[in-house]
Amino acid sequence: MATKPKRSEAAETTRFLLKLALFVLLFRSFVLAPFSIPSESMLPRLLIGDYLLVTKWNYGYSRWSLPWGLPLIPGHIFANAPERGDVAVFRSHPVTDHDVIKRVIGLPGDTVQMRGGQLFLNGRAIPKQRVADFTLPVSPNYACETQYQDVTEEGRVCRYARFRETLPGGRSYYVLDQASIPEADDTGVFRVPAGHMFMMGDNRDRSGDSRFAPPVGFYFVPMRNLEGRALVTFFSTDGSAEWLKPWTWFSAARWDRIGETF
Repeated sequence: MATKPKRSEAAETTRFLLKLALFVLLFRSFVLAPFSIPSESMLPRLLIGDYLLVTKWNYGYSRWSLPWGLPLIPGHIFANAPERGDVAVFRSHPVTDHDVIKRVIGLPGDTVQMRGGQLFLNGRAIPKQRVADFTLPVSPNYACETQYQDVTEEGRVCRYARFRETLPGGRSYYVLDQASIPEADDTGVFRVPAGHMFMMGDNRDRSGDSRFAPPVGFYFVPMRNLEGRALVTFFSTDGSAEWLKPWTWFSAARWDRIGETF
């Protein structure tokens, strides 16, 4: 009676690793994916050095749900529109083709305009209430311009004017707005076309978004470019850690930000 040839340990390990890689690929594509914050455009909600988990099922699936935008999913399946105020990850305009995170402001049929730094949605001013300043410690991940720096008992911080905006339906969030920048604070009226969104960063003076043409921004974003919705911060670092000094991995962590949901 013939006996089955034994599989080598190397073959078994390779087979296991391939299965694991396939599982990770499917999980990241269709369930949850990590996303790191590389810029200040979503201050004060998101800081450089934040690491998020993004849910992939909220808006449906397209090629942009897959790593590197592999064209394996036709069109936009199980599509769902986002809600105003969602913080979403999407693939930007082809000219500046990369993953971006911004807040959903306008949906199809909406008109959006900035007047004197105030947001107008469908012709109505969105309430903008001045609240306490936002402060952020100066760190390797964030060293603001001198005019925004301040010294406190805890050390040097960046200090910015902070406001609370409240969208129709009651959803509110904080924005930063320091300077008068005509091209950002006073715009024409944008009418959001079918199947698209108007996206903005919460740091209004430091965000290339739907207010601007490529390559600064990207104008309207097709809904099929959506990749997912921000869920929770699972790690955050101020950038002071050194790989060869493991103890700094803990001192650099911003523990109070871990677990923050959206």
